[in-house]
Amino acid sequence: MATMPEAITIYEVGARDGLQNEKTVVPVEVKATFIRRLIDAGLETVELTSFVPPSWIPQLADATELMELLDDVGKGPKRPVLVPNERGLDNAIAAGVGAVAVFGSATETFARKNLNRSVDESLAMFAPVVSRAQEAGLWVRGYVSMCFGDPWEGPVPIAQVVDVCRKLMDLGCDQLSLGDTIGVATPGHVTALLAALDDKGIGSDRIGVHFHDTYGQALSNTVTALSHGIRVVDASTGGLGGCPYAKSATGNLATEDLVWMCRGLGIETGVDLEKLVETSVWMAEQLRRPSPSRVVKALAG
Repeated sequence: MATMPEAITIYEVGARDGLQNEKTVVPVEVKATFIRRLIDAGLETVELTSFVPPSWIPQLADATELMELLDDVGKGPKRPVLVPNERGLDNAIAAGVGAVAVFGSATETFARKNLNRSVDESLAMFAPVVSRAQEAGLWVRGYVSMCFGDPWEGPVPIAQVVDVCRKLMDLGCDQLSLGDTIGVATPGHVTALLAALDDKGIGSDRIGVHFHDTYGQALSNTVTALSHGIRVVDASTGGLGGCPYAKSATGNLATEDLVWMCRGLGIETGVDLEKLVETSVWMAEQLRRPSPSRVVKALAG
C-alpha cells in the first residue's frame, strides 16, 4: 500500500496498562521476567510501570522494587514510566528512569474519576511535572484518554479533544498518545481527529495512537492512522489491559495482532513474533487464563 510506512515503532504497554487492572497481584519477579522477555522479542520501547500511590493501583505498588530488578535494562528514553504528579516524578527520578508519561483526560467526568481533578486542574498538576522532567533530561509523553468516547458523557466532540491535546502539548511533552479508552473509535473518526490536530499544529510525527478493541476496530483504526502519517502505535502483548476507572474499557490492541498485520503490509516492526507469542503464552499461564489475542490463539495452537 503506497500510503503505508516502511517501519513503525510499537510502544508496548503490556507491563503497565496490561497488568494494572489485574485483580490478583502479579509477583514483581514475574513482571521483571515479562519485561525482559518483551525486550528480548525485539520490543525496544516498553512502558514499565507507574509511580502512583499504592491505594490508587495496588498492582503497581512495587514500582521501585521492579526498577531495581531491571537496573540493567530499565533506563533510558525507551523505558518510560507513568507519573501522576510531582511526588511520582520524584520517585521515578530516584529510581533512575529516563522517560516519563503523564495521563490526562479529554473529558471532565473521567478526569474526576481518574485524578479527582477537573481537566484544567489536571493540566495544572502536570505542568511542573513536565517542566521538571525536561530539566532532568527526561523524555516526556502525554496521554489523553477518552479521545473518542466516554462511558459517562458519550461521544466526545473533536474540538474538545483537540483543545486538551493542544494544552497538554503546550506544556512541553515530546509525544502525544491519543487514547480510545473504551474502544468506540472508527476509521472515519480517527481521520477527522488527526486532521483537526494537524490543523492546530500537532503533526502526526508527534502522535502515537492507543486503541482498544471493544468493537473489533483496533486494527482498522490503526491502518487508518498509519495512512495519515502516524508511526507510533501503542499495543499490549497478549491483548492484556483495560482501565480500572472505566469498566467498559476492554483489552488493548494485541501486539501480536499488530505485528501480524504489519508483516502482511510489509511494515517493519523489529519484533520476533514467535518469541512474542511464546511470551504471551507464558504470561497467560501466570495469570491462569488464555490470551485474548487471536494471533496468539492461532499460532500457539
